[in-house]
Amino acid sequence: MPDQALELLHFIDQHASGEIAMPEVVAADESARRHYLVNSLMEEAIRSSQLEGASTTRPVAKEMIRTGRPPRDRSERMILNNYNALRFLREDAASRLTPALVMELHRILTEGTLDNPDGAGRLQGPNDERVAVWNAQTNEIVHAPPAATELEGRLHTLCAFANGELEVEGFLHPVVRAILLHFMLGYDHPFEDGNGRTARALFYWAMRKQGYWLAEYLSISRILREAPAQYGRSFMYTETDEGDTTYFILYQLHVIKRAMRELRDYLERKVSEVREVERLIRQSDEYNHRQLALLGNAVRSPDQRYTFSSHARSHNVSIQSARHDLLDLLQRGLLTRRRVGHKFVFAPVAGLSEQLND
Repeated sequence: MPDQALELLHFIDQHASGEIAMPEVVAADESARRHYLVNSLMEEAIRSSQLEGASTTRPVAKEMIRTGRPPRDRSERMILNNYNALRFLREDAASRLTPALVMELHRILTEGTLDNPDGAGRLQGPNDERVAVWNAQTNEIVHAPPAATELEGRLHTLCAFANGELEVEGFLHPVVRAILLHFMLGYDHPFEDGNGRTARALFYWAMRKQGYWLAEYLSISRILREAPAQYGRSFMYTETDEGDTTYFILYQLHVIKRAMRELRDYLERKVSEVREVERLIRQSDEYNHRQLALLGNAVRSPDQRYTFSSHARSHNVSIQSARHDLLDLLQRGLLTRRRVGHKFVFAPVAGLSEQLND
């Protein structure tokens, strides 16, 4: 591990694990944390799919995920699958990685997107065409993945490595383990398609399992997509230097650090926006004190939901007063309304901060 790698690992240890030290707009409120996490999962799902050919734009993809509408084409299906896979790893996956879990992850990622539907959640076999990486200038093979007959055994070894059950020489830093897991899946290329998406999803699984909570809020694929050639070269340099993964590790560490800094900048901008909107709300004479409290809460917690009875209980007023407050905000275009069962549920409109700033 060269000094540069140790320095980057120290930075990640300081800022991505242990005590939560995010800006207060996220750290202080579970709803806000959930909102930013969902946005981060969407961002990574979109960028990871775009890195492998999905052509859908971010606004269209986010609209599809948020509204729950069915995907219209293969690109949208790739993105929705990626989002569902990241949620699966976060919410449903066991603490140990198993071949069955990797297969299920790949099935979720590729369902409905493969030319051969039977390839979803299945290792390539001896009769399947294996993909090789060529150097277009020299017309030479840069990387030929292992034979299909080796894949089952290699997948068991990969899982043992991910779980810390494979003996290694000396101390292996947890972040390096997550990065090497990413590399190993990409190197073995065990599936017909979707190997990159599977590899990046396993990286997030490993980071979360090892206590690096901030990784859930990062999108490494967005940065990788800005310079896909560098991503490819980090694999190639390892291949052409007798399997020295230092190239890949250093590149990925730089990507993680940049993603962390960009997340911090983004959250600081959001904190500033929230404070400015809250200042404007407090100075406004257009709303009563209950409406001001609700708007302040909605700006900080965009996923918050309100009903006549919840608003009435929060402020110890009658249902009639609560009804007046919420319907007035609805008429002003600051809330949306939908019927759930026998009651109306209100939610902040998209871009509430911008509307209150106008």
